[in-house]
Amino acid sequence: MDLVNKFWNFCHTLRHEGVDYSDYIEELTYLIFLKIAEERGIAIPEGCSWNDLIVHDKEDLLIKYNKVLNELSMEKSILGNIFSQPMAKIRSSKSLKRLLTLIDEVNWSSYDEDVLGSMFEGLLEKAANESKKGAGQYFTPRPLIDSIVTVMRPDPFESPIFKMSDVACGTAGFIISSYEWIKKKNSVKALSEQKLSKLYNDTYFGQELVTRPRRMAQMNLFLHGISPNIKLGDTIYEPFDNVLYNCILTNPPFGNKGSNQIPERKDFSIKTSNKQLNFIQHVISSLVLKGRTAIVLPDNVLSDEKAVELWKVIMPECNVHTILKLPNGTFLPYANVKAVVIFIQKGVPTKNIWIYDARSNVESITKKGRPLTHDHFKNFIKSYGDEPNGTAKRTESDSEQRFRKFTVDQIAKRNYNLDINWISDNQNLENEYFEIEDITSEAIIELEAIIESLKELSNMLENNNE
Repeated sequence: MDLVNKFWNFCHTLRHEGVDYSDYIEELTYLIFLKIAEERGIAIPEGCSWNDLIVHDKEDLLIKYNKVLNELSMEKSILGNIFSQPMAKIRSSKSLKRLLTLIDEVNWSSYDEDVLGSMFEGLLEKAANESKKGAGQYFTPRPLIDSIVTVMRPDPFESPIFKMSDVACGTAGFIISSYEWIKKKNSVKALSEQKLSKLYNDTYFGQELVTRPRRMAQMNLFLHGISPNIKLGDTIYEPFDNVLYNCILTNPPFGNKGSNQIPERKDFSIKTSNKQLNFIQHVISSLVLKGRTAIVLPDNVLSDEKAVELWKVIMPECNVHTILKLPNGTFLPYANVKAVVIFIQKGVPTKNIWIYDARSNVESITKKGRPLTHDHFKNFIKSYGDEPNGTAKRTESDSEQRFRKFTVDQIAKRNYNLDINWISDNQNLENEYFEIEDITSEAIIELEAIIESLKELSNMLENNNE
């Protein structure tokens, strides 16, 4: 996105004034939010609009800006929630005026509707490259999000009480993509007042642990006209609220940071500190009977000791019908981890598991030379079929034999180990093209993962001694 590079260059200027990348990015989202609201005719309190800032040419511009932020934070509406506890990080009126002018030059309405989220994530990606850490909780590649939404078909009108959620929503990528999907399927203008109210107010929900991405999610949804029903809190460790959903699409944070304790949850059959396994259990608890989910997870959930215990418990009660193995490098630069998407329907026992291998003999993803695109998932979408619960007629006879069926009896004989490989990976790694940024990112990520594992081991030993 050319806008990302444009604003990133200005970010370097602000760094010399002591503004951190993450603070700068948050500051930028406040201002772009006001500009997009102005372009789309969204009501902003008098004296706090974009025009009120851009026409202010006095030396006290920074004072005016802080006053705007403060007044917006006092609003009783969702605006008060979005602008809660704001403080201008920019240090001078001169720098603020430069940023306002830069934003004002752009016709934001000419870009895709999710321009704010895309911009935010693009800048976070650059910040992650700069620091080699720290932004992973924000970003799921859009081609992957869109492909999951395409096969899961989160239709708000399939039932009068249909609700969709992302229990680790970040900047609300899954929610926005789901909304865009239904907009393509239905003309919003043709919907009745009742259906419009349901679509915008009672369909989309989420939860996020970190304040900054949650604020971004709220802005994103507000600009789309959707009620920002995004709860702030810990999905796993806080008490279960017993709210149920028809469809949950989510990419929980990878890694073990902060997951040294076993949650005190009576609804969790398997007691473990493994964060990903606990997210699986939470999602299943949060689904209505016959509800469906797609969860992005690291490969270790296929075969770890506690994981196979969990699958053994889940499969008689839930249909673990499809697993998609993602290409290597899908989540660089945030994480260098092999990952899968697991598709489950609650309340129907597993009979067969279909595994689609989009990894073997596929060149690793790089951020520049070989980015992840929608083309990586075209054949998967075709093979998956048009039934979200995996009930469409499927065949193993695709040209590359990437889609294979395994019966639950075969899985049981493997002791519920789902890490199954059948394609010989013939990539010539000696001739594999790598980007130096990816190599260094991978090395640092691996070292950080080792350190986190050692910390977890140390905590476990301390707990045992106590």
